[in-house]
Amino acid sequence: MPIVDVELVVRSEESLAPGLAARLAEACGQVFGSPPGRTWVKVRAILRTRYAENGGNLAADLFPVFVTVLKARLPSPADLPAEVAKLTVAVAQTCGRPPEHVHIIYAPEGQGRVAFGGEMVLE
Repeated sequence: MPIVDVELVVRSEESLAPGLAARLAEACGQVFGSPPGRTWVKVRAILRTRYAENGGNLAADLFPVFVTVLKARLPSPADLPAEVAKLTVAVAQTCGRPPEHVHIIYAPEGQGRVAFGGEMVLE
């Protein structure tokens, strides 16, 4: 069930590469060990003019990627760091960004609170 939202900060003249969502879905599916059709990815661009950090003066080469992951069940606390490391590398490579610019947020578990086509996700 993983649903992955990927937001890339981009230059004003930059557009997202064709097929990026599909490549990210494959990369994320491999990290999660998902069978075909079970990892969904949505990709959005955020213009750099619509991104800021406190303290001002962004580095000229700073174009972060924000990833939000919703899974039915989260990995155990012992397994989460390994998954984060693999996902960070997979997203960085696929998006052409340095791993240190990839930021991942895990949403609370979706089991029992997410529905697809009117059916609750129970596992």
